[in-house]
Amino acid sequence: MSHQFALSDFDYALPPELIAQHPLAVRSASRLLDAREAPVHDRIFSELPGLLQPGDLLVFNDTRVINARLAAIKLSGGALEVMVERLLSPTRALVQLRASHAPKPGSEIVIAPQSHRAFATIEARDDRFFTISLKQEAPNFETLMRSAGELPLPPYMQRHAEKADETRYQTVYAKHEGAVAAPTAGLHFDEPTLAACRERGVEFAYVTLHVGAGTFLPVKTENLADHRMHKERYALPQSSVDAIKATKARGGRVIAVGTTSVRTLEGCYQACGELRAHESETEIFITPGFDFKVVDLMITNFHLPKSTLMMMVSAFAGYEHIRSIYKHAVEQRYRFFSYGDAMLLQRRM
Repeated sequence: MSHQFALSDFDYALPPELIAQHPLAVRSASRLLDAREAPVHDRIFSELPGLLQPGDLLVFNDTRVINARLAAIKLSGGALEVMVERLLSPTRALVQLRASHAPKPGSEIVIAPQSHRAFATIEARDDRFFTISLKQEAPNFETLMRSAGELPLPPYMQRHAEKADETRYQTVYAKHEGAVAAPTAGLHFDEPTLAACRERGVEFAYVTLHVGAGTFLPVKTENLADHRMHKERYALPQSSVDAIKATKARGGRVIAVGTTSVRTLEGCYQACGELRAHESETEIFITPGFDFKVVDLMITNFHLPKSTLMMMVSAFAGYEHIRSIYKHAVEQRYRFFSYGDAMLLQRRM
């Protein structure tokens, strides 16, 4: 059960040079570690269709990353960065603020000072997040992000977004705007790989989970029961519920593309007691001992040490198996995190 594990159990040594800073030239040229069972096999992602079976179902997260990173200044002139987590209304947003000294509630900041000079008030603070409101209706947050925002690359990339990231940090099937981080397992799929999956007799279904910046926040409590999980909005359409039920009925496998698809499906099942069309928020925290109800296989990238995603994959594929997978990946110089390589995992029965 989860109480037997502590935060330090999910740590591992990662040489910094294995953290991918840029995408490969071809999406499906990434490596794929076939880790369904031991021994594992080193493959290329374009080989994935051959590992699937006719009647399987791939479940993709079709969220689209927004230009959530905005430059700002304090009225005193000090620079800060606004990272929009989600819009509460056209003129109110939940954000993270990066500054040497965080502004206090009640103070004002100027967003996009070089172009729009949009004045905003800090309304409230809740731990790492701030609620801010624009003092005028135009430009609203959507306008500011479209014209002055930048794609929010993860903090470990240590660089600003470049032209190539505008397409490569989105999946080829991205549709519904709202994420501040890409569902990275999906970044490996290109049109030829999708076509090969279809030709194999694999079906597709879609969910939408708007990935929040909370996905990068470190767990700070050694006792996992004390960790407060971040919330993310999701939508599970009826067509996808029908596709999953039909897959299960014919003996096919439900393959979640990414941890966000897992969060959506298992979070919905947990909230509703069954799988049904649903729109809500999930703060599901999946640790070893969790009873998976929907997902049979998972395609995912390699995750940060001590992260909630390390805990999820350990719950899914088995703690010791995941330890051996990561050891192998480091030894074989796999590329890690958002622009890194992928692995295929099978649910531990």
